[in-house]
Amino acid sequence: MVRFLFYAMPVILGVWAIVDCAQTAPADVRKLPRPLWVFIIAFVPVVGPVLWLTVGRSRGAHAWQRPIPRPSAPDDDPDFLRDLDRKHRRDESDS
Repeated sequence: MVRFLFYAMPVILGVWAIVDCAQTAPADVRKLPRPLWVFIIAFVPVVGPVLWLTVGRSRGAHAWQRPIPRPSAPDDDPDFLRDLDRKHRRDESDS
C-alpha cells in the first residue's frame, strides 16, 4: 500500500497541477508562458508541480478564492427588481 502511494501521489499532484494551470486565467500565470509551465509540470516530476503551485500562479488565482460580486442591497439587484416588477404587474392584472 505504501509503495502504491509512493508512485500515485506524484502522478496525482502532476495531473492536478496541469489541470490547475489550464484553468488559471492568463493574467494570473506568472514568470513563464503557460505551455512552458505545462511542459515543466509534465516532465519534471514533483518539482514541476511544486514550482507551478508556488511560483507559477499568482496568489488567489483560484475561482473558489475570488469573492462572488453580489449586489449590496435588493434595489441594486436587477434580478430582484425584474421579479418585483413582474409580481407587481401580475397583482395588478389579478385585481
